[in-house]
Amino acid sequence: MNSHYATSQGLHVNYEIISDIIEQKTKVLDLGCGSGELLKLLKDKKQIIGRGIDINQENIIKCLEKGLSVVQGNIDEGLKEFLDKSYDYVILNQTLQSTVSPDFVVEEMLRVGKKVVISFPNFAYWRIRFYLVFNGKMPKSKILPFEWYNTPNIHLLTIKDFIEFVQKRDIKIIDKIYMTRAKIRKSLFHRLFTNLFTEEVMFIVSK
Repeated sequence: MNSHYATSQGLHVNYEIISDIIEQKTKVLDLGCGSGELLKLLKDKKQIIGRGIDINQENIIKCLEKGLSVVQGNIDEGLKEFLDKSYDYVILNQTLQSTVSPDFVVEEMLRVGKKVVISFPNFAYWRIRFYLVFNGKMPKSKILPFEWYNTPNIHLLTIKDFIEFVQKRDIKIIDKIYMTRAKIRKSLFHRLFTNLFTEEVMFIVSK
């Protein structure tokens, strides 16, 4: 599962942001690659050597139709088929919160990848807080569009949660990108009140 935002061309809006991060002709592993739009973009734009993993068989077929290298698998079971530091980048886009064991998944990503790109919706975003306070129900939005009973998001987290998580494990934060309404926010205001006014965040981390 990747980001729920989409452009008129059918590409999720943070794909271009990820594309700007990934260097030319690097090796990239995309976890939860969906139907392969991000991998295809990186292959065409950055000439990467890419591979994807997804649990859904229909997604695997769509990736193969695009000429992509993919395997069917459950990332919660680990990445044992991949050697240490065998990829320049390992990407987990809008999927961390739907994994059963996010701590194990992140550790496996850091083992396999020299750099790791992780994005997720920030559950401390002010609109989510207001929705819960004034409606008394689990929040819904463009980035969290599900009902409480059918959501794949089982480990919702905030920016502060993730920063504490990496600090406890001596994981290095290389960069972080704050997004709201599908736009990167760099103002001092957003930097001062990051956890409150950021809808989605992208971390680049390494060991």
